[in-house]
Amino acid sequence: MRSPVLPLTWHLARSSGRRGLHSRLLAAGAAAVGSFLLLLMIAATLGAGTRADHTTWRTPDAVPAKEATAVQATTTTYVRHEPVTVVNLARLPGRGPAPAPPGLRDFPEPGQVYVSPALADLLHDLPPGRLAGRFPEVRSYGTVGAAGLASPDELVAVVGRAPGDAAVSPAAGKQNHYDEHLTERAPIAGFSATEASVFTGTDQGTVLLGVVLLVMPVVVLASAAGRLGAARREQRLAALRLAGATPRQILAMTAVEAAAVGATGALAGALAHTALLPALARLPYGVGAWYTDRLWVGLPWLAAVVAAVTALITVSAVTTLRRVATSPLGVAQQADPRRTRVLRLLLFVAVLLYIWATTDGSGQLKPRQLAALLVLFYGAFWLLGPWVVDRLGRIVGRHAKRPATLLAARRLSDDPRGAWRTVSGLVLAGFVAGFFSVSTLGLEGPRHEGQVAVITANAADARHTAAEARTLLREAGVTATVAVTREDDYDSLLGGVDGVTAQVSGGQEQIDTAVTALTPLGSGRYPITQEYVSAPDDTVTARLATVSTATLVLSFLVAAASAGLTAAANVLDRRRVYGLLRLAGTPLEVLDRARIRETVIPLTVLAGGTTAMGAFGAMQLDKAAGTTVDASGAVQLVVCVAVGALAVLAAIAGSRPLLRKVTAGPAQTAD
Repeated sequence: MRSPVLPLTWHLARSSGRRGLHSRLLAAGAAAVGSFLLLLMIAATLGAGTRADHTTWRTPDAVPAKEATAVQATTTTYVRHEPVTVVNLARLPGRGPAPAPPGLRDFPEPGQVYVSPALADLLHDLPPGRLAGRFPEVRSYGTVGAAGLASPDELVAVVGRAPGDAAVSPAAGKQNHYDEHLTERAPIAGFSATEASVFTGTDQGTVLLGVVLLVMPVVVLASAAGRLGAARREQRLAALRLAGATPRQILAMTAVEAAAVGATGALAGALAHTALLPALARLPYGVGAWYTDRLWVGLPWLAAVVAAVTALITVSAVTTLRRVATSPLGVAQQADPRRTRVLRLLLFVAVLLYIWATTDGSGQLKPRQLAALLVLFYGAFWLLGPWVVDRLGRIVGRHAKRPATLLAARRLSDDPRGAWRTVSGLVLAGFVAGFFSVSTLGLEGPRHEGQVAVITANAADARHTAAEARTLLREAGVTATVAVTREDDYDSLLGGVDGVTAQVSGGQEQIDTAVTALTPLGSGRYPITQEYVSAPDDTVTARLATVSTATLVLSFLVAAASAGLTAAANVLDRRRVYGLLRLAGTPLEVLDRARIRETVIPLTVLAGGTTAMGAFGAMQLDKAAGTTVDASGAVQLVVCVAVGALAVLAAIAGSRPLLRKVTAGPAQTAD
């Protein structure tokens, strides 16, 4: 016998009118946004790992001297505050053929210089005295291809050297305490190293932190999409249940409808993500923009995200039908308010105690453990939220003095889960805001702005180099004060290393010119600046700042979308109630104020709590890392919370015309 589920589902969908169409369009739109954002997060995570993999070849992987076919010395110089990675390569005589590095067709011969496209443009734009003078003079530059670059904006040069050249000598690879993988030298037999560049090595971990904090608001949005039209669906299916439909048929009808809507929206979001890849690739992160193909997640990930969003929406829709299956008459009569139990509070406290015991302040947790604890924390708040909303509704209802407040309190206590879903996005985003606003690390070490330093083998060489430095700077037109540093002199850029420092006047252009002028004095090493010394700390801080800003913006946008979506759905679901209230003489303004207070009351309490917890967690992280808290974080936190609250209220206010429309004919709403 043919199952009646599909024909009946199609018939009910067609006969649902504009109300049903509006709900399905909103649900599909939410599914599309959720799918798009999930794919964006996956693409950023995988793309950051791919970019790091394309920089590992620059880290020389030492092999025994007998097996080496070449010598590689990688270093970093700066121009206009931007890092330029320079890979010096020399083929060893009498050895086997040396393989070509990634991005090049052949191993570079002595005197050949290959540069990335972005560096080629910079060499063309800047005077030779600012940058080109740091490399061997050539008629034309070769090009480093995409296979050897992390980003089209990356500045990379590959220079062919003779085996006896100072740039590949042991002195060029001598390590100092501030090098931290910026300068390394080793005999090599290929380019199969696994250690990423200091400028890309932390990118994926930082992106993953933002993804963990952002994924829950996206899940909230998708869950809200699955519950659109829940009240009307319950009424319709309860009638079918009373007419003889089995619980299995009711659940199957709901699952089919929700899956169709969710799959359509999720597929639209996946297609939009694919179509927008060229535009998304232009968004800068870390070393610059992206190669488009490195943001392509592949068909398996696309299918997995579409399936996950569809499943989430379907499960969310089906879970609303428990009362239909067990008590269809109560649903049809709109009886049995949805109370919550104190067990939610007990579970929340238990989870917090577990998290507190696990994070004992040692700061030794692995990223996966931190991610798991964050997910556990989100889940705990998801349990607690409806219970708090229920209690708030009861308390406010006892002390309400205005009709709008009384109506809001009644809605909070009658349907705490529905009210929680309206504010849950911003409540969870508040945790993100509190965490990132306060976790701005103050990794401030000694700063020696304007200094350019040259490392020498000993103090005697430093005195001779100082005289040459004065001559070279004068010929280059740079005004600077040159001094000799010693091993016990820590109040300089070199910090206790023998060498020469020049305090340059005139700004960044003069500093770049000084670096170029002093390059011949470095015994194969480039002169260093403040950016070189602080590169590891500044890189981590910059990545965290970028990810925190993006996460905050997306969190609040998703929260506002969730709130607006749920508010519009509530208007459609409560059309009959609003119609009866209008028939009873309730002004439209009172109904609208009740809707807003229904959001503001739990939002103030719950979002304030999660924001405080996020700030506390960030302070514990800073304490474990031994860093200070940026004073501007408090200001940023206040601004984020204020803007987020206004965005949610604006989204709710956006459904005001819908409220006016559904109550325009009150006689028709009492169906």
